[in-house]
Amino acid sequence: MSPADALAQLQALADPARARDSAAYHKAPRVYLGIKVPDITALATSWRDGTATAQRVAVADYLWRTDIHEARIAAAKLLAQARIPDDEAVWRLIASWVPGFDAWAIADHASDAGGRRLVANPARLDEVETWVTHDNMWTRRAALVLTLPWTKQNFPTAADLAIRTRVLGWAAQMTTDRDWFIQKAIAWWLRDLSRHDPRRSHDFLAGPGQTLKSWARKEAAKYH
Repeated sequence: MSPADALAQLQALADPARARDSAAYHKAPRVYLGIKVPDITALATSWRDGTATAQRVAVADYLWRTDIHEARIAAAKLLAQARIPDDEAVWRLIASWVPGFDAWAIADHASDAGGRRLVANPARLDEVETWVTHDNMWTRRAALVLTLPWTKQNFPTAADLAIRTRVLGWAAQMTTDRDWFIQKAIAWWLRDLSRHDPRRSHDFLAGPGQTLKSWARKEAAKYH
């Protein structure tokens, strides 16, 4: 599969009416094809099967550079896999995308792929920590969204618990950021954490979380 073939397969599914609606909804100024996410996922899965990691990275890089909404989602889906041997090139590509995030849907799909690479190699959290004070709001938000896997563990190790504490420290720095998407990301992290580690979530809300906006505190405490 060549990068151009992958793009052609996406373009063959274009729906102009849906594309107009998608452009109005997402608002970011780029080309939209109007393809449903399940259809993008199915295509990316078919490309992934039997394709070497280096080729997947090349296709994902090409699709991302088109700046087409669905092509960027497909690029992220192509790299969203739990086990990837020798995944450094995959991580480097995903990390290179983060400073250019500018819309939630693309950022979330790319963050899902990136989160899997963090779980595979938590040492990469050192790089993620540098995003917490980045000028781009979407990059700051990515530091929380990529680390969501650590909110969901039922049987965390000591190392996992240390990572939870570390990320909550990042969130504490960000509570005074009044941007809606940052507040939402903190609430999302705490809400998911509360289902597996209610004490930590509660303690955060009783401490630094007091400076969150009221709606974000309510969302974070949804399962308390």
